[in-house]
Amino acid sequence: MPEYEKAMRPEDITRLFVERSNAGDAAGVAALYEEDAVMAYPPGGRTVGREAIRALWEKVLAGRPRFEPEQPLPTLISGDIALTSTPPKDGSGARAQVVRRQPDGSWLRLLDQPEFVSPAH
Repeated sequence: MPEYEKAMRPEDITRLFVERSNAGDAAGVAALYEEDAVMAYPPGGRTVGREAIRALWEKVLAGRPRFEPEQPLPTLISGDIALTSTPPKDGSGARAQVVRRQPDGSWLRLLDQPEFVSPAH
């Protein structure tokens, strides 16, 4: 696995996520998650584990979606756990992630509640 830039602040994960998604780098996106991370996707389901998250992002990124950086809401930190979130553009709901500080001081996502735009019917 290539050596990826580490998120040294919880907020860095969102920036790295956007950069790697826009580069089509599913493995790079998955590297932002802990080994046993849980993602609330697909809607009504869950994707568990870094490898499953990588496979999911390979499918998502195959469509070459563009992600725009968003201004995160203030991060809540308690010890080695933090809550990061970003408001969606339409003002309804929000995306939220629980991230955990790693032994080397970097942060990885543990729980991810993404907000996926549903395709227009």
